Amino acid sequence: MTTPTSRRNFLRNASFAAAAVPLLTEGGLARAAAQASGQQVYTFGVNHPLPADTVLINANENPLGPCKAACEAINSILKVGGRYDIYDHNTILIKQVATSLGLKPENVGLYPGSSEPLHYTVLAFTSPTKGLVTGDPSYEAPMGGAMVTKAPIARVRLTGDYAHDTKAMVAADPNAGVIYICNPNNPTGTITAKKDILWALENKPKGSILLVDEAYIHLSDAESVVDQVALGKDLIVLRTFSKIYGMAGIRAGLALGRPDLLKKIEMYNGGSAMPITALVAASASLSDTNLIPERKKIIGDTRGETLAWLKQNNYKVIGDPQSNCFMIDTGRKGRSVMAAMEAKGVIIGRVWPIWPLAVRISVGTPAEMAKFRTAYKEVMDSMPAVASADVHESLTPTLTRSSIG
Repeated sequence: MTTPTSRRNFLRNASFAAAAVPLLTEGGLARAAAQASGQQVYTFGVNHPLPADTVLINANENPLGPCKAACEAINSILKVGGRYDIYDHNTILIKQVATSLGLKPENVGLYPGSSEPLHYTVLAFTSPTKGLVTGDPSYEAPMGGAMVTKAPIARVRLTGDYAHDTKAMVAADPNAGVIYICNPNNPTGTITAKKDILWALENKPKGSILLVDEAYIHLSDAESVVDQVALGKDLIVLRTFSKIYGMAGIRAGLALGRPDLLKKIEMYNGGSAMPITALVAASASLSDTNLIPERKKIIGDTRGETLAWLKQNNYKVIGDPQSNCFMIDTGRKGRSVMAAMEAKGVIIGRVWPIWPLAVRISVGTPAEMAKFRTAYKEVMDSMPAVASADVHESLTPTLTRSSIG
């Protein structure tokens, strides 16, 4: 029987574990990668403002920002910002999300971004005997949680068409605690078919959790697995308002799952709540029925124009990206390309250890991508190619306190 004292001790230990390694976020990882490549832009602050014409296409942000309705909602709620959520916008948003996704309110957990529930899921369901399985390359944040729990990490290469190899992932660790699938994938922007994810869900090790990160789902034609939440399956689905909704700095995210699973990850939360500005902005964004199709087209058109130009100029785009990011095999040391691009006022994304010659590019505005194209051609023309064998970069994750900052 669990006593009040033992419960308090568990909560205290859970909160300590959650804080043992700082939360890995896309913004934090982008900053760490920039510093590692010798870029100077991330020393900016009050005394080091960014040049006005700097192009930031390194953190998978949406340059369109919050929609008009979200901005108006934030402005209207500011007058009660000195109080807590006195109008219970938390409950309002939970019901709104549940209705929109065909779920029950108890299937929805609200967080200030999706980074927290991602981290907490790994903390809750991995251990030294229950490992983490992830794609390679894929979003690095789950490995930060596995560092805390000392869980073994199995990184499984993507398939030939750059989808998650779900059969290999299921086979990678018979004692897995969490199998993480980012769909569309970050950094490649490529899609894993729903049937393959469902295969993993039905064939995964007993007692494990499938963690499906759908941060970029609205930017693509990928099929969601939220319907499996309604069926009570062993999975947690993550959503965020950072991408299609343009609210990366406002911090609003969702964890969707069975109530018992959500309760386990909530134990690690330590009382963090979504601020009322994010609550009302998220609610207003969901109410804008034109937002998703309009922004999907804008970003898709810009991505398509950029990818067509890259291919016409014989640059190597990796796979068939369907998100707001894509990767290019530069044929040069990726970190050197990052630094050279920064010198031209274009800040691009980071390098994954498995592909040291490839860089990730986020999709910006048409004007920003035009500047990217000009700068990229200049860099490629001036920098000699190297053989893969001549690149001696570490093939282990650089997930340390200093690198995740």
